Amino acid sequence: MRTAADGQEALDESARSLPDLIVLDLMLPRIDGYEVLRRLRTTSDTPVIMLTARKTEVDRIAGLELGADDYVVKPFSAQELVSRVRAVLRRSHKRDAVPAGEPLTFDGLTIDASSRTVLVAGEEQRLTAREFDLLLTLARRPRHVFSRDQLLDVVWGTADFIDPSTVTVHIRRLREKIERDPSEPRYLKTVWGVGYRFEP
Repeated sequence: MRTAADGQEALDESARSLPDLIVLDLMLPRIDGYEVLRRLRTTSDTPVIMLTARKTEVDRIAGLELGADDYVVKPFSAQELVSRVRAVLRRSHKRDAVPAGEPLTFDGLTIDASSRTVLVAGEEQRLTAREFDLLLTLARRPRHVFSRDQLLDVVWGTADFIDPSTVTVHIRRLREKIERDPSEPRYLKTVWGVGYRFEP
């Protein structure tokens, strides 16, 4: 385990040691956690769990929008943090073990599990690891309706401790990346009161 005393040191240490997972406090000296995460996500899909004393939904969503995999509010128990770390790592290991196969191809959208790439109208879109896993889960079962808790279990590895709005945030980010008009999605449909489905 490696530690860092401030945001710049965290970025430097991450680049040096290539960690399996990062637990990132928002209130860091020099560079705050939000900026550290923003910079990390330009070069790395390393899973990140954010720690913060801020309890508002706005703060939580801001971290998720930047690409955090989970969000833990202080105070928290050691057991809760360990559980979240294990869940995120389980999901990360499953992601790395996705078997190669034929790309999923739809009208203007290609999802390649073996290379973990997504093409929209022939152009590659940069997705975070969690966004890719969510899209692949939905696309592998077209027209099947998943509840948010089901998606948390499948994509995040657990629905324990995680706010279901996490799924909503990731769906919104996916729509911004793969939909021609995110306000009128072609692929990622909301089933009101139930969850989401992929429309092929």
